[in-house]
Amino acid sequence: MNRYGAMMQRHWQRWLPEPYAAISDQGTFFAVLGDLVAQQVDELADDLAGDDRPGEGYLAKVGRLSAARRQAEESILPELVLLAPAGEEDDDQDDEDDVAATAQAHGRQ
Repeated sequence: MNRYGAMMQRHWQRWLPEPYAAISDQGTFFAVLGDLVAQQVDELADDLAGDDRPGEGYLAKVGRLSAARRQAEESILPELVLLAPAGEEDDDQDDEDDVAATAQAHGRQ
């Protein structure tokens, strides 16, 4: 199991215990999903990094590739690995509504 599968398994065990308990073969389930996440992160990181740049030095290339990987993970992990705990999807909208109402009350938008 890769690091994404292990991360997903720990997250689900802690924050999504009911769906986690319903998985009959957890090792295989999280290994397969971890591989799929890794593939998606790799593909998105490649797209974000783009082609090598003329005259780009080693450190500049490492920085560009690292930044692209981090950006890809920031996009994919919340959607596929670090799912919101049960019942928290509505809380996010409530938080956004609270922030908007507070800003409006103080004359900001």
